[in-house]
Amino acid sequence: MIGDDPLDLGAQIAFVTGAGQGAGRGIALALARHNAGGVAVNDYVLERAVAVADEIRVLGIAAEPVQADVGDYASVKAAFAKAEAALGPITLLVNNAGNAGPSVEMRPSPPFWETDPAEWDRYFHTNLYGVMNCCHVALPGMVRQGRGRIVTIVSDSGRVGEARLSSYAAAKAGANGFVRSIAKEVGRYGITSNAISLSTLEPPLSPEQLAEFLDSDRARQHVGRYVIRRFGKPDDVAGMALFLCSDAASWITGQTYPVNGGYSFTQ
Repeated sequence: MIGDDPLDLGAQIAFVTGAGQGAGRGIALALARHNAGGVAVNDYVLERAVAVADEIRVLGIAAEPVQADVGDYASVKAAFAKAEAALGPITLLVNNAGNAGPSVEMRPSPPFWETDPAEWDRYFHTNLYGVMNCCHVALPGMVRQGRGRIVTIVSDSGRVGEARLSSYAAAKAGANGFVRSIAKEVGRYGITSNAISLSTLEPPLSPEQLAEFLDSDRARQHVGRYVIRRFGKPDDVAGMALFLCSDAASWITGQTYPVNGGYSFTQ
């Protein structure tokens, strides 16, 4: 029927990690705009989660800010319990939290053989263990309900490799393999598991700071590696995440979709 929303989420409850800014915020808002029944907004910084939850409530959709470090299993378990008590059973999980973790700036590393092994864990903590923790907590409820969508944000660093980001690439590649393994385990229960592989997004800066960054020689040189000559925006990611959460993608699982402006192509 003309006017129906093919991406309507049917009032399902969503949990989006790292949703206090950037792509996570964009995803949380997109789910809300397409009839999520409620959105749990996770972030390591509670104030960011509260701000996005307030934006969602303005749209007339229930929202619950939940602070948690996704790399800490007990923290994740408590966050899901709080979200479900406020909103109801969760059937949509978007594993977006990433980069170098909650309190460490991501930056190129020295050559791998010069890195300190103690540094590797800051990438695995969030990018791999965080995904595994959230899925471990969310899946029992999805199995009981006989439905669910898991969408995990990975990286082209893990798909095609990136020099001096070897630990990050390894963690993201691990998450990508986990996505496919889970897909094979849970498909019989009406649950899908897919990934979105990103390249560089615009950093979450003020408009003035962003304009200055985009005008820098470093940014222009970097963006020249993309077929579409710009960095990604949160809405670029949000559209694919929304699709994979919707019934329009009900027969798609175990797949990785590059959303990367042509930085790399599938093989």
